[in-house]
Amino acid sequence: MSTQVEETKETAGKRAAKRPARPKKSNGQWKVDGQEPLNKNEIEKAEDNGLNVRDRIETIYSKNGFSSIASDDLHGRFRWWGLYTQRKPGIDGGRTATLEPHELEDEYFMMRIRTDGGQLSLEQLRTIAGIANDFARGTADLTDRQNIQLHWVEIENVPEIWRRLESVGMQTTEACGDVPRGFLGSPVAGIAADELIDPTPTIKEITSRYIGDPSLSNLPRKYKTAISGHPSQDVLHEINDCSMIAVEHPEHGIGYDLWVGGALSVVPRFAERLGAWVAPDQAVDVWLGVTQIFRDYGYRRLRNKARMKFLLADWGPEKFREVLETEYLGYKLADGPAPEKPTVAGDHVGVHQQKDGRYYIGTSLVAGRASGTLLHQIGDIAEKFGTDRIRLTPHQKILLLDIAEDKVNDVVAELDKIGLSSRKDLFRRSVMACTGIEFCKLAIVETKQTAIDAVTRLEERLADIDELPHPISLHLNGCPNSCARIQTADIGLKGQIVTTDDGEQVPGFQVHVGGGLASKDRDEAGLGRTVRGLKITVDGLNDYVEKLVRRFLAGRTETETFSEWSHRVDEEELK
Repeated sequence: MSTQVEETKETAGKRAAKRPARPKKSNGQWKVDGQEPLNKNEIEKAEDNGLNVRDRIETIYSKNGFSSIASDDLHGRFRWWGLYTQRKPGIDGGRTATLEPHELEDEYFMMRIRTDGGQLSLEQLRTIAGIANDFARGTADLTDRQNIQLHWVEIENVPEIWRRLESVGMQTTEACGDVPRGFLGSPVAGIAADELIDPTPTIKEITSRYIGDPSLSNLPRKYKTAISGHPSQDVLHEINDCSMIAVEHPEHGIGYDLWVGGALSVVPRFAERLGAWVAPDQAVDVWLGVTQIFRDYGYRRLRNKARMKFLLADWGPEKFREVLETEYLGYKLADGPAPEKPTVAGDHVGVHQQKDGRYYIGTSLVAGRASGTLLHQIGDIAEKFGTDRIRLTPHQKILLLDIAEDKVNDVVAELDKIGLSSRKDLFRRSVMACTGIEFCKLAIVETKQTAIDAVTRLEERLADIDELPHPISLHLNGCPNSCARIQTADIGLKGQIVTTDDGEQVPGFQVHVGGGLASKDRDEAGLGRTVRGLKITVDGLNDYVEKLVRRFLAGRTETETFSEWSHRVDEEELK
């Protein structure tokens, strides 16, 4: 019997030895595997560059209406010009994953307007406000990437919207799609008294030269950039594909520290330092080189593996830097120091003196919810007090610049009247929300109004608390994709359908606690802790957050932050 077993094993071994090895699957890297498209998205991009759809929008679709739009343009190339179909009203979150895209979408569009670096003139602000009121039912939400999103846009009106935007130097070009999307830049660039370097010239040169460039308009997936010269590191560099953060080199002076490969979504990964110091006159070429690496070596076979973070994870920072220097730059970058821990807050809320002696005022816009009317009101205040410069932040906040010292209190009072607080409120300052089920086809729960209501209720419930030891961030996301950065919030809420004790299925959230990026309150970025088995309903949100904040204040040590406390305590303390 044992002899038969041995013979069987031997025969099986011989068969296995003769079996040819499975060919390794291509990752779709252009410089390794060639440019043959390996999935539907890549085929459509190869057939026609997304930038080319603008002509069809202007000459065909806007004239013949929504029904005339070809499917591959509607669900693909339109994004290259900042256009997505929005969610049809009345479809509950439980059906999001069961319906096809055409069943979820309405015959209206979300349009995303780029404001690279978050810089707006008064004329640009008023233009956006007018477009919102004329063509978007008054909507004009601020995103956490310093963009503005309009809703209810009809295809017939898109050319006129473009005409108005471009007449004041604005664009929707590559605001979405597999392209270099809007650039995050320090909202206090060029005016902060403690700024190390102004990145505005770098951002302007990159966007003027390369946004809309066909050679960079077919990347494996979306590609996000952040550049800041402010010591608060106010552009979320750890979660962008390519980031440059100001540092002072002991020999070469002020330049940038280069980070690559960050992103959140359902597989979060923080960017890594390449250890390279980038001189200001090298910054444009370095950005181009990193972007071209993504284009040429990024993974294109599977969409869910096509972000820069997966390439960086496989290569590591050493190889990435070597390829950048040898294949794309043609020179070595100097080794450089890491940025120091921030010593000031990066949301810029409050009143701050500029380097020219005037002041900027940072205000809290709750969850990014704005309107054409509100933007006009901000414009009226800016005009009344003689400022032409407005800034948007990566935290869904608005800054007014160049305020004379003797006018600061008057401006603060005027902003208060329209609901924009420059005080460092308990939650108003640090709440964020994505678009949510109101307009997004991926969403499961409502977020914007939920966040606004939560701020109002929580400020009432916690009115006995004069001051928190630091702002506690509350981020609400309508689905698992983390557009509102739930894994890097003190309290991050991921939308899902939850089952109550009575067996009823209702909108709710999975809870993450204790996440955050480098700031004056924490040394380095860290992901939130998922509280196992904890699901809260939308109706139970306020009860849960109030309970958690009070437990933190009662149980923390003298210097402990919310993140430190939430990672230290037993899970039961977080439920």
